[in-house]
Amino acid sequence: MLVLHTYFRSSASYRVRIALELKGLAYQSVPVHMLRDGGEQHAPAFAALNPAELVPVLVDGDVTLSQSLPIIEYLDELHPTPPLLPADAAGRARVRAIAQAIACEIHPLNNLRVMQYLETTLGVAVEARRTWYAHWIALGFKTVEAMLQQSSGVYCHGDTPTLADCCLVPQLYNAERFHVALDAYPLVRRIGEACRQLPTFQRAAPEVQADAA
Repeated sequence: MLVLHTYFRSSASYRVRIALELKGLAYQSVPVHMLRDGGEQHAPAFAALNPAELVPVLVDGDVTLSQSLPIIEYLDELHPTPPLLPADAAGRARVRAIAQAIACEIHPLNNLRVMQYLETTLGVAVEARRTWYAHWIALGFKTVEAMLQQSSGVYCHGDTPTLADCCLVPQLYNAERFHVALDAYPLVRRIGEACRQLPTFQRAAPEVQADAA
Protein backbone atom coordinates (compact mmCIF):
# COMPACT_ATOMS: atom_id res chain seq x y z
CA MET A 1 0.00 0.00 0.00
CA LEU A 2 1.06 3.58 -0.62
CA VAL A 3 2.27 5.38 2.52
CA LEU A 4 1.98 9.16 2.75
CA HIS A 5 3.91 11.03 5.42
CA THR A 6 1.83 14.13 5.86
CA TYR A 7 0.76 17.00 8.09
CA PHE A 8 -2.89 18.00 8.01
CA ARG A 9 -2.24 21.74 7.51
CA SER A 10 0.64 21.37 5.06
CA SER A 11 -0.59 22.67 1.72
CA ALA A 12 1.95 20.50 -0.12
CA SER A 13 0.58 17.43 1.66
CA TYR A 14 -2.95 18.61 0.92
CA ARG A 15 -2.15 18.66 -2.81
CA VAL A 16 -1.04 15.04 -2.74
CA ARG A 17 -4.07 13.95 -0.69
CA ILE A 18 -6.33 15.53 -3.31
CA ALA A 19 -4.52 13.67 -6.09
CA LEU A 20 -4.77 10.36 -4.24
CA GLU A 21 -8.49 10.89 -3.70
CA LEU A 22 -9.08 11.88 -7.33
CA LYS A 23 -7.28 8.72 -8.40
CA GLY A 24 -9.23 6.58 -5.91
CA LEU A 25 -6.01 5.17 -4.48
CA ALA A 26 -5.90 3.62 -1.02
CA TYR A 27 -3.06 4.84 1.15
CA GLN A 28 -1.84 4.82 4.72
CA SER A 29 -1.46 8.25 6.25
CA VAL A 30 1.47 8.71 8.64
CA PRO A 31 1.17 12.06 10.47
CA VAL A 32 4.28 14.17 10.90
CA HIS A 33 3.43 16.97 13.32
CA MET A 34 5.39 20.02 12.20
CA LEU A 35 5.07 21.91 15.50
CA ARG A 36 5.16 19.27 18.24
CA ASP A 37 8.52 18.85 20.00
CA GLY A 38 10.11 21.42 17.74
CA GLY A 39 8.78 19.70 14.62
CA GLU A 40 8.71 15.95 14.06
CA GLN A 41 10.02 16.52 10.52
CA HIS A 42 13.41 17.22 12.07
CA ALA A 43 13.63 13.82 13.79
CA PRO A 44 16.46 11.61 12.47
CA ALA A 45 14.07 8.89 11.31
CA PHE A 46 12.14 11.30 9.12
CA ALA A 47 15.26 13.12 7.92
CA ALA A 48 16.46 9.74 6.64
CA LEU A 49 13.35 9.62 4.44
CA ASN A 50 13.68 13.20 3.27
CA PRO A 51 16.90 15.13 3.96
CA ALA A 52 14.99 18.39 3.31
CA GLU A 53 12.92 17.60 6.44
CA LEU A 54 9.70 18.56 4.70
CA VAL A 55 6.39 16.86 4.03
CA PRO A 56 4.96 15.22 2.05
CA VAL A 57 6.89 12.03 1.48
CA LEU A 58 5.30 9.18 -0.48
CA VAL A 59 6.59 5.63 -0.08
CA ASP A 60 5.56 3.13 -2.74
CA GLY A 61 7.34 -0.12 -2.02
CA ASP A 62 11.02 0.50 -2.70
CA VAL A 63 10.33 3.99 -4.10
CA THR A 64 10.50 7.02 -1.78
CA LEU A 65 9.50 10.37 -3.24
CA SER A 66 9.42 13.94 -1.96
CA GLN A 67 8.06 17.21 -3.41
CA SER A 68 4.35 17.35 -4.08
CA LEU A 69 4.35 18.04 -7.83
CA PRO A 70 6.68 15.15 -8.79
CA ILE A 71 4.70 12.88 -6.46
CA ILE A 72 1.45 13.81 -8.20
CA GLU A 73 2.95 13.32 -11.66
CA TYR A 74 4.35 9.95 -10.55
CA LEU A 75 0.87 8.89 -9.46
CA ASP A 76 -0.58 10.19 -12.72
CA GLU A 77 1.86 8.18 -14.80
CA LEU A 78 1.29 4.95 -12.86
CA HIS A 79 -2.47 5.41 -12.57
CA PRO A 80 -3.50 7.40 -15.65
CA THR A 81 -7.26 7.30 -15.04
CA PRO A 82 -8.59 9.87 -14.39
CA PRO A 83 -5.78 11.98 -15.86
CA LEU A 84 -4.54 15.00 -13.93
CA LEU A 85 -2.76 16.44 -16.98
CA PRO A 86 -4.37 17.15 -20.36
CA ALA A 87 -3.68 14.96 -23.38
CA ASP A 88 -2.22 17.79 -25.47
CA ALA A 89 1.22 19.33 -24.96
CA ALA A 90 -0.08 22.91 -24.78
CA GLY A 91 -2.69 21.94 -22.20
CA ARG A 92 -0.12 20.11 -20.07
CA ALA A 93 2.19 23.13 -20.18
CA ARG A 94 -0.65 25.45 -19.16
CA VAL A 95 -1.75 23.27 -16.23
CA ARG A 96 1.84 22.95 -15.03
CA ALA A 97 2.28 26.71 -15.30
CA ILE A 98 -0.74 27.38 -13.06
CA ALA A 99 0.40 24.71 -10.60
CA GLN A 100 3.93 26.09 -10.45
CA ALA A 101 2.74 29.69 -10.13
CA ILE A 102 1.22 28.54 -6.84
CA ALA A 103 3.65 25.87 -5.65
CA CYS A 104 6.85 27.67 -6.67
CA GLU A 105 5.98 31.38 -6.47
CA ILE A 106 3.43 31.80 -3.65
CA HIS A 107 3.86 28.89 -1.27
CA PRO A 108 7.64 28.99 -0.62
CA LEU A 109 7.45 32.56 0.71
CA ASN A 110 4.66 31.73 3.13
CA ASN A 111 5.41 28.24 4.35
CA LEU A 112 5.98 27.34 7.99
CA ARG A 113 9.77 27.54 8.10
CA VAL A 114 9.78 30.99 6.47
CA MET A 115 7.21 32.29 8.92
CA GLN A 116 9.14 30.77 11.83
CA TYR A 117 12.35 32.41 10.60
CA LEU A 118 10.63 35.79 10.40
CA GLU A 119 9.40 35.34 13.95
CA THR A 120 12.25 33.70 15.83
CA THR A 121 15.38 34.84 13.98
CA LEU A 122 14.41 38.25 12.61
CA GLY A 123 11.99 39.14 15.39
CA VAL A 124 9.27 40.30 13.01
CA ALA A 125 6.08 41.25 14.86
CA VAL A 126 2.80 39.40 14.33
CA GLU A 127 1.13 42.17 12.35
CA ALA A 128 4.14 42.58 10.08
CA ARG A 129 4.18 38.82 9.43
CA ARG A 130 0.52 38.96 8.47
CA THR A 131 1.29 41.82 6.10
CA TRP A 132 4.13 39.77 4.58
CA TYR A 133 1.80 36.78 4.14
CA ALA A 134 -0.99 38.82 2.54
CA HIS A 135 1.44 40.60 0.19
CA TRP A 136 2.72 37.40 -1.39
CA ILE A 137 -0.75 35.87 -1.61
CA ALA A 138 -2.04 39.00 -3.35
CA LEU A 139 0.87 39.14 -5.78
CA GLY A 140 0.58 35.45 -6.61
CA PHE A 141 -3.20 35.30 -6.87
CA LYS A 142 -3.17 38.35 -9.17
CA THR A 143 -1.08 36.27 -11.57
CA VAL A 144 -3.16 33.14 -11.15
CA GLU A 145 -6.41 35.08 -11.65
CA ALA A 146 -5.07 36.41 -14.96
CA MET A 147 -4.05 32.91 -16.03
CA LEU A 148 -7.49 31.57 -15.19
CA GLN A 149 -9.14 34.14 -17.44
CA GLN A 150 -8.01 31.91 -20.30
CA SER A 151 -9.84 28.94 -18.78
CA SER A 152 -12.94 27.36 -20.18
CA GLY A 153 -14.96 24.95 -18.11
CA VAL A 154 -15.68 24.41 -14.46
CA TYR A 155 -12.12 23.98 -13.19
CA CYS A 156 -8.70 25.49 -13.86
CA HIS A 157 -8.52 23.73 -17.23
CA GLY A 158 -11.71 22.23 -18.57
CA ASP A 159 -14.46 20.30 -16.84
CA THR A 160 -12.37 17.86 -14.81
CA PRO A 161 -9.90 18.66 -12.02
CA THR A 162 -6.23 18.70 -12.91
CA LEU A 163 -2.88 19.18 -11.22
CA ALA A 164 -3.64 22.91 -11.20
CA ASP A 165 -6.74 22.40 -9.06
CA CYS A 166 -4.75 20.18 -6.68
CA CYS A 167 -2.57 23.24 -6.04
CA LEU A 168 -5.23 25.96 -6.11
CA VAL A 169 -7.46 24.64 -3.35
CA PRO A 170 -4.75 24.28 -0.66
CA GLN A 171 -3.47 27.78 -1.39
CA LEU A 172 -7.00 29.14 -1.15
CA TYR A 173 -7.40 27.34 2.18
CA ASN A 174 -4.24 29.02 3.46
CA ALA A 175 -5.38 32.45 2.32
CA GLU A 176 -8.72 32.03 4.06
CA ARG A 177 -7.07 30.70 7.19
CA PHE A 178 -5.03 33.89 7.46
CA HIS A 179 -8.01 36.12 6.58
CA VAL A 180 -6.52 37.45 3.35
CA ALA A 181 -8.99 39.52 1.33
CA LEU A 182 -9.96 37.62 -1.83
CA ASP A 183 -12.54 39.87 -3.48
CA ALA A 184 -10.14 40.70 -6.30
CA TYR A 185 -9.91 37.05 -7.37
CA PRO A 186 -13.40 35.91 -8.44
CA LEU A 187 -12.14 33.10 -10.67
CA VAL A 188 -9.85 31.73 -7.96
CA ARG A 189 -12.81 31.71 -5.57
CA ARG A 190 -15.30 30.26 -8.07
CA ILE A 191 -13.04 27.43 -9.17
CA GLY A 192 -11.97 26.72 -5.61
CA GLU A 193 -15.60 26.47 -4.51
CA ALA A 194 -16.43 24.15 -7.43
CA CYS A 195 -13.59 21.87 -6.37
CA ARG A 196 -14.64 21.88 -2.74
CA GLN A 197 -18.09 20.66 -3.70
CA LEU A 198 -16.54 17.37 -4.81
CA PRO A 199 -16.36 14.52 -2.24
CA THR A 200 -12.78 13.79 -3.35
CA PHE A 201 -11.65 17.26 -2.31
CA GLN A 202 -13.72 17.10 0.87
CA ARG A 203 -12.02 13.87 1.96
CA ALA A 204 -8.61 15.50 1.47
CA ALA A 205 -9.45 18.64 3.48
CA PRO A 206 -7.25 19.46 6.50
CA GLU A 207 -10.08 19.55 9.01
CA VAL A 208 -11.10 15.93 8.40
CA GLN A 209 -7.61 14.41 8.71
CA ALA A 210 -6.93 12.18 11.69
CA ASP A 211 -4.10 14.39 12.94
CA ALA A 212 -6.25 17.54 12.84
CA ALA A 213 -7.51 16.70 16.33
